[in-house]
Amino acid sequence: MNSDQARQRAEHIFKQALAARDSRTALAGYEAQARATREKIVRLKALRLAKEPQAQIAEPTKRSTTDGNNNKPRHARRDN
Repeated sequence: MNSDQARQRAEHIFKQALAARDSRTALAGYEAQARATREKIVRLKALRLAKEPQAQIAEPTKRSTTDGNNNKPRHARRDN
């Protein structure tokens, strides 16, 4: 093996090591972002669930003016 081949082989090994390190770094960043997203979802869900009963107490339910079939207001039937 001459010096040019040894240099090319060493560069190839070095590039492989860099790629492996970069992929580990990228994976760690992805995992950290996913963990932060899951924690945020849990926190927001807890806030929403705590807020919902208070909103129901504050606002009594309103009676609907629809017939329940197609959510259009009821109208008196007119006979011609």
